[in-house]
Amino acid sequence: MAWLVHEGRVVASLEIAETGKTRRQGLLGREGIDGAILLRPARSVHTIRMRFAIDVAHLDDELRVLSTTEMPPGRVGRWARRAAAVLEAEAGSFRRWGVETGMEFEVRVE
Repeated sequence: MAWLVHEGRVVASLEIAETGKTRRQGLLGREGIDGAILLRPARSVHTIRMRFAIDVAHLDDELRVLSTTEMPPGRVGRWARRAAAVLEAEAGSFRRWGVETGMEFEVRVE
């Protein structure tokens, strides 16, 4: 099990997609997600064939939030030049968790 952590506080449970196959699959075919999924390396995502809207954060190589957006199904996201990873969660999650530009995350694996 992995956790998304900010300043020592667990923000959410975390799935990590680091292979080409797991990054391509992402959240496709799901009805939702508890927690978040980290895709790395990644600079952009899409929601084509997705069943729900998602929050998207582009992260740099230090897992610092460069930008956030909400994407409804059927969209192609912007490519972020400085991004090294993308964090995805169900739409509204980032607001509940207090995610904002400049936050730095860490990943803890048990």
